[in-house]
Amino acid sequence: MDTTIRKVDKEEAWELRHKVMWPHKDFDYIKLEDDATAIHFGLFKQDTLISVISLFIDHEEGQFRKFATVQHEQGKGYGSALLNYVLREAKHYGIKRIWCNARENKVNFYKKFGLRETKSSFIKEGKSYVIMEKDL
Repeated sequence: MDTTIRKVDKEEAWELRHKVMWPHKDFDYIKLEDDATAIHFGLFKQDTLISVISLFIDHEEGQFRKFATVQHEQGKGYGSALLNYVLREAKHYGIKRIWCNARENKVNFYKKFGLRETKSSFIKEGKSYVIMEKDL
């Protein structure tokens, strides 16, 4: 895999988020209020950004959000490589517990990284989510 992982600007993350997650919505829909304070990571194949994830840190807790990989590159290990990287990086930022709102159909994917389901779940935009967490 000829890939590079590095921090990206929120604008780069927004572009990919919009394309992958909510292409039918207004561009501003994919922006988060606290994106300016997050650390955004991107995985590049050659020089093309194909996967992004945003890490929001609150003291010793971290939440990763807006994890997106372009459709035609999904299932090839790029997202896994990026998530592994972010989980390692989180420790460098002093994060003791990391969590996410996982789409219900992605629970088994996150379990491979040691995340476990909590008893909290919700539905947003017709999609079911469960909160998953991991102690670092």
